[in-house]
Amino acid sequence: MEDERKAERQQTDESLRFEREKADQLGDVLREIDETADAVIGKARARADAVLAAARARSDRAPSARGPSGPRRDVVQRREREDELLQVERAHADETLREERAEHVALLSVERAETDKDLSSERVRADEALSTRDEFLAVVSHDLRNMLGAVVGFAGLIAQQASQGGHDAQVLGHARRIERSAARMNRLIGDLVDVASIEAGTLAVTRELEDPNQVVTEAVDTFHAQAAAKDLSLVADGEPSSAPASFDAARILQVLVNLLSNAIKFTPAHGEVVVRVRRLDEEIRFSVRDTGTGIPTDKLHVIFDRFIQVQQGDARGMGLGLYISKCIVQGHGGRIWAESAIGQGSTITFTLPLPPAAQDGGAGTERRT
Repeated sequence: MEDERKAERQQTDESLRFEREKADQLGDVLREIDETADAVIGKARARADAVLAAARARSDRAPSARGPSGPRRDVVQRREREDELLQVERAHADETLREERAEHVALLSVERAETDKDLSSERVRADEALSTRDEFLAVVSHDLRNMLGAVVGFAGLIAQQASQGGHDAQVLGHARRIERSAARMNRLIGDLVDVASIEAGTLAVTRELEDPNQVVTEAVDTFHAQAAAKDLSLVADGEPSSAPASFDAARILQVLVNLLSNAIKFTPAHGEVVVRVRRLDEEIRFSVRDTGTGIPTDKLHVIFDRFIQVQQGDARGMGLGLYISKCIVQGHGGRIWAESAIGQGSTITFTLPLPPAAQDGGAGTERRT
């Protein structure tokens, strides 16, 4: 893993060097252009001066332009004024050119500084991503090993006690522990598969006409035993006049399960968790409210990112549930957000847009996110 990090850092450094070399080459090209332009301007001016001098010489030979001792005084004075005006115009043109070149140099310097800043930021983000990935893989491998260890250990006890006889209650307990460990492993693997599908843009959302109340009831029923074990009040607040809507019931149930799991996890004993669904003019709005510990303000905008946990180092999750939930909701064309106050609890709300009445029969359509 360290070799991979070094290789990626070297690749970033190589990209930085390449971008700088391109900027330096561009600077060299501009300098060559400036030098060529100066030479062209110098030659053009020298030729113009020579043409003007020749024209004046021919004019001086004309009888009308000559006085007793050479060119007439008024002709000389006019030429002096013309020469002064020409020098002023040339000086102004030179100053304008210098200013334009200075702006180009300054712009190149700014662009190079911005490039360095962007590439440095990329390096920081790359390092953070690698660090997050390494931490995530370490936690996943640790949890999977623990769950596999539990499965293997309790399977061994079942085999041992079953051969001895008379341990039916203990054997049943071991079997249930194996079942729980296998279920946790299955959930973790499912989350990893979903993340891979999201990253590949192949997470499917298949809409059918479903009852929102039924999905809420099913989600709440899943957690009744867990809530009772913590002495929590778990309430399903359904739509008073429910009507079918077009959405992926399995995926929305997955979202509600993720939200309920977090709500129960972070709500202390004797607290309350309420799941609510309401049909508004153009959308269905689901929410999960708890009286738990709350989410810090600086976490509210990032909790839906991958591998983000409200409590750093919390071994009870991978930081994938809210990310997957966000992607499922967005796959329906909806929105998801969190509101919270420390010590008072949190509410996570998501919406599913309602299609026009004429299109509400579009069951079986699939969308990928």
